[in-house]
Amino acid sequence: METLQININIDPALYTRNPQDTTLGKNIVSESIKMIDELGFEAFTFKKLGTAIGSNESSIYRYFESKHALLVYLISWYWSWIEYKLVFATNNISKSKQKLVTALEIITKRVTEDDTVSYVNEVLLNKIIIAESSKAYHTKDIDAENKKGYYKTYKRVVQRVSDIVLEVNKTFQFPHMLISTVIEGAHHQRYFSKHLPSLTDVTEGKNDVVNFYKHLVLNAI
Repeated sequence: METLQININIDPALYTRNPQDTTLGKNIVSESIKMIDELGFEAFTFKKLGTAIGSNESSIYRYFESKHALLVYLISWYWSWIEYKLVFATNNISKSKQKLVTALEIITKRVTEDDTVSYVNEVLLNKIIIAESSKAYHTKDIDAENKKGYYKTYKRVVQRVSDIVLEVNKTFQFPHMLISTVIEGAHHQRYFSKHLPSLTDVTEGKNDVVNFYKHLVLNAI
């Protein structure tokens, strides 16, 4: 049976030319994910990317004006994909608490590759989100970029889950703070579990990160 392919829509403000429209654009996205994961964002360059995809550096600039713009695009793509999964998984759940539990599982669980988008490796992209995404918004231009909508997909994910929190308890005062803390905290715990395991209580093969944040949220609200 053929797998249904989905299209992740990204705000045109985040690119010069839509990479999803061409084979070259998809190669730029796919290979950049692999290279940023392997080299780190600082060592990654468009020149290296051009060499890897067999194209010149100038062709990449036709899609993204800088490697920072490319990183913002990748982050936006990731959160748009997470939003799609959230909507799909919670759409037919009527009980608010179960909807919240499902949403928490999606934003905290270990990412596996999704074959509905053939040119994006979501596992590697998740590693980039954990290790590199703060570099996209810890910049001098954060306020201007925020006004342009660079981070609205991430904010939409936080808003969606915050709304579910308020379905469970409409008087809870801190839904956005709670959910953004859960998302960022889960990323830190995934990173710590691999590199600084004494900072976590994660046991390999168990859903300790997911279970911790479900416990934290349900008790907090």
